Amino acid sequence: MNPAFWETIPLHELTPEQWELLCDGCGKCCLEKFEDEETGRIIYSRVACALLDPATARCRHYAERRALMPDCMPLDLKALARPQWLPESCAYRRLAERRSLPPWHPLITGDPESVARAGESVRGRVIGPEKGAEPIYNLIDWIR
Repeated sequence: MNPAFWETIPLHELTPEQWELLCDGCGKCCLEKFEDEETGRIIYSRVACALLDPATARCRHYAERRALMPDCMPLDLKALARPQWLPESCAYRRLAERRSLPPWHPLITGDPESVARAGESVRGRVIGPEKGAEPIYNLIDWIR
């Protein structure tokens, strides 16, 4: 596989394996969020999807996530038509907007821990809905 496939292959031509490799595993897309009706800005909360493991920022049931969580939005080309719901740092959004991957991305560094070291992971920084937390009372602004 070309080591810089994301620079040479359009998103619509990626293999399923290449598509999955773009995910940096930050967990930001698995947070409850709101859209400011006046500005269109996406506002994140600290409340994670029930399937997200807050200690690892990984989905506990990735392969079954859509069946277990019907409101889990699929991350596909159709979703990228309106990428604002994804964080600025997201590789899918960045490539859809014709920007490069961030320097801390695992495809650049070769190290999946580079995401956490860069402060881009939600690992250890979020709470699950089972704690009874209301997203509207747990808004955060550290998501870029």
